[in-house]
Amino acid sequence: MLMNREKSVLLVIDVQTGLAPAIHDGERMVDNCVWLAGVAGRVGVPIVVTEHFPEKIGYTVPALKAATGGAHYVGKQCFSAQAGDVLAGTAVADCRQVIMCGAEAHVCVQQTALELRWAGKEVFVVADASGSRDPFNRDLAFARMRSHGIEIVSREMVAFEWLQRGGTDLFREVNRDFIR
Repeated sequence: MLMNREKSVLLVIDVQTGLAPAIHDGERMVDNCVWLAGVAGRVGVPIVVTEHFPEKIGYTVPALKAATGGAHYVGKQCFSAQAGDVLAGTAVADCRQVIMCGAEAHVCVQQTALELRWAGKEVFVVADASGSRDPFNRDLAFARMRSHGIEIVSREMVAFEWLQRGGTDLFREVNRDFIR
């Protein structure tokens, strides 16, 4: 199945000041989350951002906060953002496709992805915008999620599928500002 911007929401999981520095290759993960948020904003895909115990782990990293203007922010205490109706009333509840990124891949991202999949959503986890402290756990999570029907994709796969075609003004704009 292809990702479609009219059916999608970008769900950014727990890219927080107290966690991001501990993630293996965390700077790259943050940069790719910021990039995805920028593309989502440009093509009109809604963004939902979660923060796990922000008063203890910190709030969303400043670069991502700046890139997600207009996003719906939700706090959570369970590892899965799907637990406890945290995502009720957000674009996640309304959209068929959930494009996910964030931390940690083997904990909050995976638990949320599995529960969203079991709830009937089409779930895509962006590998180069998701991470864990230990790359072994990240890789294991990707394999496990894939075995449950969750698509593991790259940031450029997301962008080009959202764009659907070249030669448009939107394609030129995104290509100029985001595609390297």
